[in-house]
Amino acid sequence: MLRRKQQFRTQVHQWKDALLFSFALWVAHRLWEPWHPKLFDLRTIEPFQDFIWLFLVIVPGAPLVLESVRFYDRPLNAPRFDTYLTLAKGCALVTMGLVIVLWVLKINLARVVIGLHGVVSFAMLVASEEILRAVFRTRYGQLQIKRRFIVVGTPGDVASLRADLTSTALDGMEIVAEVDIQQSRIPDLVREIHEKAPNGVILAAKHTYFGDIEAVIQACELEGVEVWLLADFFKPQISQTTLDDFRGRPVLVFRSAPDDSWPRLVKAGMDTVCAAIALVGLAIPFLLVALLIKLTSKGPVFFSQLRCGLNGQPFRMYKFRSMVTDAEQRKQELAKFNEMDGPVFKVTHDPRVTPLGRWLRKFSVDELPQIFNVLKGEMSLVGPRPLPVDEVKRFDDVAHRRRLSVKPGLTCLWQIKGRNNVTNFKEWVRLDLEYIDNWSLWLDLKIICMTVPVVLKGTGAK
Repeated sequence: MLRRKQQFRTQVHQWKDALLFSFALWVAHRLWEPWHPKLFDLRTIEPFQDFIWLFLVIVPGAPLVLESVRFYDRPLNAPRFDTYLTLAKGCALVTMGLVIVLWVLKINLARVVIGLHGVVSFAMLVASEEILRAVFRTRYGQLQIKRRFIVVGTPGDVASLRADLTSTALDGMEIVAEVDIQQSRIPDLVREIHEKAPNGVILAAKHTYFGDIEAVIQACELEGVEVWLLADFFKPQISQTTLDDFRGRPVLVFRSAPDDSWPRLVKAGMDTVCAAIALVGLAIPFLLVALLIKLTSKGPVFFSQLRCGLNGQPFRMYKFRSMVTDAEQRKQELAKFNEMDGPVFKVTHDPRVTPLGRWLRKFSVDELPQIFNVLKGEMSLVGPRPLPVDEVKRFDDVAHRRRLSVKPGLTCLWQIKGRNNVTNFKEWVRLDLEYIDNWSLWLDLKIICMTVPVVLKGTGAK
């Protein structure tokens, strides 16, 4: 993992641990509060409000203590015994530190509370670690941490890099293909990218292959795939690049999509929380729509199809069925009526659509089951609409694949600026790339707010 990504992940865990240490102090005080009068024949214990200022010590201090015992340096799959032994040392040091602070400042807080704080903190952090381990074992967790790479370089450089990777914990990194820069050509690399759907390409080549390196970077830029250039031979000033390091080697990262950041983390949290709330709130409408579909036409309630997700990785997308059951078989019959320029298929008054399906499509009700895809981490609330795998394979311009560099979404700029009124696929892609290049949380919120009236009016629906 790149050092900058590791630092970002560490900062997230440090804030989480600081909040748990702070909450543990309040819990310890509440646990001791009913016992204090009974044991010491006193009516009350000092109110917790008098010690809130200790948060100013705990919030910055506790993560620093855990960092000093190298708690954050462990790999994700570290043995439990080693993890919790290190955690116990950290909690003990935090407890000792609080005792010293209270003694120096002569603060009258029961020492039992501080002792309980150490125990409660350890218990909470252990529970937090177990929850994270459980999440990382799920499909959703694997999607968040697993990264697939293609390594491009000379056989010697590739072998050296693979040896470095296998000698240390990979933290979810997987090498899915190796491409010899001396023997292979750019079409071979592009074919591997299409087949393996990697999250990035690692370039490990000597300076004598500058021309080939440039060609690889240009090809990956069009594909919307990250490139990690192991640049231990020069440090050029290249626009839209990030200088980082990988296993001690300087790396130039060429990125054409938004990088990991606090806003991206907030976006992921919003996706999960909003999708969960929507799933609960729409449970009854879901059942009513399912019942109507079952009563008005033969066939299953849901329609599923393989769509291209992040980096082109196929996933199964769900919709309420709005067409007859043999719609896919009849698609070829209607090919001559296709109104969309490019690989996408769109027809006004499609005869395969059921009467109820026309209403479902008009108000985008058929798209609601994709909330499950958002919860699974395969889609986002806002992002380019996912296209069927066979349509992506028919892209006549490789630059169009850059729309795959972010998670697909329930709504997007195309949904609010043109929806199905856009008949030129290049215009559709332009809107998607405009979203990617100008992404921000504010833009996501703006698109969500503008989607509501568009959907309610049924504007542009077919």
